[in-house]
Amino acid sequence: MTTTPLRLGFIGLGIMGAPMAGHLRAAGHELYVTTRSQVPQALRDAGAVACANAAEVARRADIVFTMVPDTPDVEKVLFGAGGVAEGLAGAGQGKVVVDMSSISPIETKAFAERIAALGAAYLDAPVSGGEVGAKAASLTIMVGGEAAVFERVLPLFQLMGKNITHVGGVGAGQTTKVANQIIVALNIAAVSEALVFASKAGADPAKVRQALMGGFASSRILEVHGERMIKRTFNPGFRIKLHQKDLNLALQGARAMGVALPQTASAAQLMQACAAHGLADMDHSALVRALELMAGHEVGQG
Repeated sequence: MTTTPLRLGFIGLGIMGAPMAGHLRAAGHELYVTTRSQVPQALRDAGAVACANAAEVARRADIVFTMVPDTPDVEKVLFGAGGVAEGLAGAGQGKVVVDMSSISPIETKAFAERIAALGAAYLDAPVSGGEVGAKAASLTIMVGGEAAVFERVLPLFQLMGKNITHVGGVGAGQTTKVANQIIVALNIAAVSEALVFASKAGADPAKVRQALMGGFASSRILEVHGERMIKRTFNPGFRIKLHQKDLNLALQGARAMGVALPQTASAAQLMQACAAHGLADMDHSALVRALELMAGHEVGQG
């Protein structure tokens, strides 16, 4: 229990948002919540207060966190009917809106300007670490916004994550998350290709993975997602369709800046192939399925 409980709001209680909100409540803070479906019973039992909409959350809380799937979802939560902006109108001074979704850096800057006009501060703070990191409070959190606002919210970030970095001004957090998603996607593709190659050649992919874990090819992706590929456990920690969204943000940004991202485009196409085969809601490690379909061979087949 903290000595000075804060009035916090959390909007979006999905796979990631629910455990993140739970950590805030477990620390003793007042918590006002809303989500598209039902508020999880575990949060209600812990004392979280379910609100009718985002506007009510914003009225009752001093710091409001949002964790929803995509840019249009954030826009709706913030500025739609019954949204955060409605709750801040005339009462936004001194409040903070913290968007922890992974969305467009360009739109993030526009959202921040609109929130600032209501007297509130804005941080973009996307995360990496998936469901496992959310539950373990070990998320990597990349934050954009004013340094003083970051310092104010930092103790709350520390309840949800471990590697927390103030990257720069508004939008810098989202830019960093896009870069993160490029690296993760390309690593998943690399591990997928390696295991498909090894398995098709007749080697035991589990033993290949074990050997590679001790060398320069070792990575967190090889450790966690390589095991998923071998054991065929593609239940979602982070869905392919969400990673597709992030890679689209990367490619849109690259197009606007005149930058070529050929490997990112390739990974995006592999994910599109998975989606075309009905795998959009599988974990992004299921990217291996696209390569398996082309090879006519599944990792681990005899």
